[in-house]
Amino acid sequence: MFSLEGRTALVTGSRTGIGRAVAAGLARAGADVVLHGHRDDLSEVEAEVREAGRESWRWVLDLSDLDRVPGAAEELLARHRVDILVNNAGIIRRAPAAGHAYADWRAVLDVNLDAVFLLSQAFGRPMLERGQGKIVMIASMLSFQGGVNVAGYTAAKHGVAGLTRSLACEWAAQGVQVNAIAPGYIATGNTRALREDPEREPAIRARIPAGRWGTPEDLAGAAVFLASSASDYVNGHVLAVDGGWLAR
Repeated sequence: MFSLEGRTALVTGSRTGIGRAVAAGLARAGADVVLHGHRDDLSEVEAEVREAGRESWRWVLDLSDLDRVPGAAEELLARHRVDILVNNAGIIRRAPAAGHAYADWRAVLDVNLDAVFLLSQAFGRPMLERGQGKIVMIASMLSFQGGVNVAGYTAAKHGVAGLTRSLACEWAAQGVQVNAIAPGYIATGNTRALREDPEREPAIRARIPAGRWGTPEDLAGAAVFLASSASDYVNGHVLAVDGGWLAR
């Protein structure tokens, strides 16, 4: 029931970090993978997918250019059927809220929320027509909490959780499951500033019951579950993969 044989997944932001680990995990479960990046530098993750014996294709698109997203999605759909969409691509801008530049706020909302909506629309429509499909959002601990110095990111990730539930309510009866993964504190480029902070890093680690930061690979199993038929009656759920952070 966890096999993804015969399915094609699109993973946005798949060059590094969580996206790369998820793309490789889906390939190991049997999926062919469309690899997305805003630059054409996807060779390493492409090699991982092919080592798993699966096909891969590159889709280069700057998701901050919202006007281009719907048309580019249609062009991709003309070449590939997408059975699984993983909305992973995201950016972060750190600044105290009182001085958080509107341009940074807008940039984060554009990529982390608006593009997610447009992609879900574009790839969700043919799923609805077929009566089958999986959309997996990448939410955050900041879908539940407020955070510090990341007002735009927190707003966007709260929005992702809400969008997940809204789409699930509309699409579940038509065979399309929409769910989200909320990673805990994961060692990626987005968290480098925290991991290098001599005060915040140990304070964060001490609050994680697992006693360590997560790795991108810790997310792969959850992604396979939500992309597979094992989750056919799971709708609108935000699955925390956080080492127990929310349990504290």
